[in-house]
Order: sequence, then structure tokens, then C-alpha cells
Amino acid sequence: QAQLVESGGGSVQAGGSLRLSCAASGNIHSRYCMGWFRQAPGKPREDVARIDTSGTTTYADSVEGRFTISRDNAKNTLYLLMNDLKPEDTAMYYCAAREVCSRYLLDWNYWGRGTQVTVSS
Repeated sequence: QAQLVESGGGSVQAGGSLRLSCAASGNIHSRYCMGWFRQAPGKPREDVARIDTSGTTTYADSVEGRFTISRDNAKNTLYLLMNDLKPEDTAMYYCAAREVCSRYLLDWNYWGRGTQVTVSS
């Protein structure tokens, strides 16, 4: 069955960097739109970045210029490089997939279990 598994989270000081990975399996492949979302305690889940099947990327204003989403189709893996991390980036980060990109959270079909990112000041 389809599965997404995130890795690479951890604790880092403000200004540091982390790279998250999302390994896809099952029927999730290069023709799927992929995205990263995050959820901080007490707040709703929000978009972080997405990449479509042609490689076009979209970022939330809060991470534009600091985060980079990419995909390695040969490895069927999605990445999120996070630079200049800030305390407000602290959240559980989730990988998601859908045949066609969507702006709406509930449209995304497949989700990983998440990986925690904690940024200290």
C-alpha cells in the first residue's frame, strides 16, 4: 500500500539547518504532487511547501527564501532543506502526496506520520 515515511527531524539552535526526507512507496511515484506541512502545538496544520510533477515549487511566505523543497524521482524521495531556522518553525512536519496539487489541506490523500523539528532560541 501507499506509504510515506519522514525522517531527519531533531533539535537545532536558531539559525541552524536541517534536511527532512520523505521516502515514498506503494503507488506514490513521480507523477504525484508532493508537499510538506507542519503543525505547532495548539495551532492548525499549515502549508509549508509543495512541488508538482514538473518540478515547480511553491512556498509559504513564512519560509520563502529559507526552505527549499526538492524531489529525487529515481529514489522516490522528497526533501525539505531548512536553513536559518527560527523558533517559530518548531512543529511536527508532515509529508503528503496527491495526484494533482491542491491549496486545500483536506484534498491531500496520503500522509506520513510526521517528524518533530524543535528550534531553540
